[in-house]
Amino acid sequence: MTKAPEELRSFRWFGGARTSGQRAFGHRSRMRQLGVEPAEHLGKPLIAILNTWSEMNPCHMHLRERAEQVKRGVLEAGGFPVEFPVATLSESFQKPTPMMYRNLLAMDAEEILRSYPADGAVLMGGCDKTTPALLMGAASAGIPAIYVTAGPMLSGHYRGQRVGSGTDMWKFWDDARAGLIGDCELADLECGIARSPGHCMTMGTASTMTSAAEALGMTLPGMASIPAVDSAHYRMAAASGRRIVDMVWADLTPDKILTREAFEDAIAAVLALGGSTNAFIHLIAMAGRAGVDLSLDDFDGISRRIPWLANIKPSGTYLMEDFYYAGGLRALLGQLAKVPGALHLDRLTVTGRAFGEQIADVPVYNEDVIRSPETALSAEGGVAVLRGNLAPDGAVIKHIAAEQHLLKHTGPAVVFDSYAQMQESINDPALNVTPDSVLVLRNAGPKGGPGMPEYGMLPIPDYLLAQGVRDMVRISDARMSGTSYGACVLHVAPEAFIGGPLALVHTGDLISLDVPARTLSLDISERTVAERQATWHAPEPKFARGYGALYSEHITQANEGCDFGFLAKRAPTPDPEPNPQ
Repeated sequence: MTKAPEELRSFRWFGGARTSGQRAFGHRSRMRQLGVEPAEHLGKPLIAILNTWSEMNPCHMHLRERAEQVKRGVLEAGGFPVEFPVATLSESFQKPTPMMYRNLLAMDAEEILRSYPADGAVLMGGCDKTTPALLMGAASAGIPAIYVTAGPMLSGHYRGQRVGSGTDMWKFWDDARAGLIGDCELADLECGIARSPGHCMTMGTASTMTSAAEALGMTLPGMASIPAVDSAHYRMAAASGRRIVDMVWADLTPDKILTREAFEDAIAAVLALGGSTNAFIHLIAMAGRAGVDLSLDDFDGISRRIPWLANIKPSGTYLMEDFYYAGGLRALLGQLAKVPGALHLDRLTVTGRAFGEQIADVPVYNEDVIRSPETALSAEGGVAVLRGNLAPDGAVIKHIAAEQHLLKHTGPAVVFDSYAQMQESINDPALNVTPDSVLVLRNAGPKGGPGMPEYGMLPIPDYLLAQGVRDMVRISDARMSGTSYGACVLHVAPEAFIGGPLALVHTGDLISLDVPARTLSLDISERTVAERQATWHAPEPKFARGYGALYSEHITQANEGCDFGFLAKRAPTPDPEPNPQ
């Protein structure tokens, strides 16, 4: 299928002739005001470049330059590029958490694409929440779209060691709390752990989600693995600009790409990568926008048959630069395709070709970084979904990042009602925290956080760190950074703030975790549960006005993707003024 120029969406704004109508004349005159001649844009696909560049987002600080390369590609292919600034979500600086603003960026992206004369879109981002937000917005807007990922930063260096952003920060910070290193060491680490544009170069949430975007088929093949400052990234940006013009003429919209099979393959990719637990929430939300029903049970079922193949921190040894040089995501997916039934190879991608064509016969250049199914780091994916009376709607644990002896554990709870309380009291000897204790943080979920911050890697008391303890069972309704590690049970649903079972736990209660059995249980009687439930009182809402109030009123729980209910509805949204006047 090839569109005619009068079938372009932008034709509704500009018309085919100067006499098309008063509104069309007004739009054309304003293009002249912008310095644009008729021959530059009329009859050509108008490509909206949604750029999340910001001077307070180090992951995206190179995207203003990359946008120029995208524009070059659009112009080469006969389109007309227009750059739009959209909300920037910086994991490094935004409080209380950029997760609270993921849906805001999704709304921003959707409404920009809907309300302007965009025929197609190039989405530019990479920091954790940016990828799902942009893809959610594009899926809802329904026009052809392609994603240009920011790319991982260069590997970190510290006193002769290669270090990974996030992951090694947590480890060195624990050493500092234990008294093993001091200010001089931290100063050197501060200057060496993040040394170029780009997102985290570990398999944190950023690398996980950009890889998921490529596995979904929403980027050009190989896009997600390229380091941000590599010249291949420049070339890929220009190629994406060229490709989106062809996608517009072919009417290749997200609904043709974001199928049930695509999301199953994205889950498989995340698990083979040893990726972030945050992907569970984001992929469920993204699938909802695409009209695909996805649940935690899908993740757990796929996890049991997908091997862990990528030896990348925080669960493995290497960094994203090594992964790229070893062959990148295409090489890993090629290895995964050897597992019967692991991937759907015939589905469509933004290339207009089958997914399987993109990953066939891609060589692996370092077999320790990218493993084969025969040399897998684990026969199963590294994340498990837990259920039980403490998490009736589910919880997750990245068990490959935990000390194995903790995966089947029973211990007494030590409960904190807020992150602030935990920070103030975690080192108090009166709490009598031992290595067998189960640290519990509640009221840190979607409504209670607010925004479900990355509090889930609860700190171990200093006196235990000094004794060499580096992992304990920790449970919360929060998330944790994809760069984090440990026996951390996350996303407990429903959350405590709305009366979930986590709200009823008392310090001293026994909690049982059994990852092989996929269970999480509070070991008290049903009668005790009922008595505590009867005396529980809902806390006051966190916000009385503004976006916070909108967020609190409409946010769904972790197992539902934390989208806004009114955005996840499957209902048509009319285009503005379908015909020029």
